[in-house]
Amino acid sequence: MPELATICNTSPLLYLHQINRLDLLRQLYEEVLFPPAVEAELAAGAELGINAPHLSLYPWLKKLPLVSDASISLVTDLGRGEAEVIALGLENPGSRLILDDTLARRIAQLHRLQFTGTVGVIVKAKNVGLVAAVSPILSKLRTAGLWLSDGLVEEVLRQAGES
Repeated sequence: MPELATICNTSPLLYLHQINRLDLLRQLYEEVLFPPAVEAELAAGAELGINAPHLSLYPWLKKLPLVSDASISLVTDLGRGEAEVIALGLENPGSRLILDDTLARRIAQLHRLQFTGTVGVIVKAKNVGLVAAVSPILSKLRTAGLWLSDGLVEEVLRQAGES
């Protein structure tokens, strides 16, 4: 496992795949881990006709099962994917989580876990020169269905020097 494990939830994988930028995760983090529930959620989406990635096609994406389901009980009111991502974060101190759900982020913050989201990945990609601009990628993410408030988009564009 890398020095700082990166553990990803369903929505960042789904939306980055849908805009053909899943490669950014590999370029930024080399190896990205995901719990079994994330794989199950993506497979369920694919069965419904959603354009979801088949994780087994990406050797740098690795499934990491939970050591114990006991930590799941510490995470309430979340979908199984978010709960397992946070549980893996608790089992792997110092890891970085990638999740978008507001409640999941609050719970991660309460547990003092390091996290970012899909937008944070895009901003980091710009900061290291992997993308030229954030704005067109945010537009594609919105078109793909990722909900981003106007205020968040304005703030991110301002921070990226694109407002």
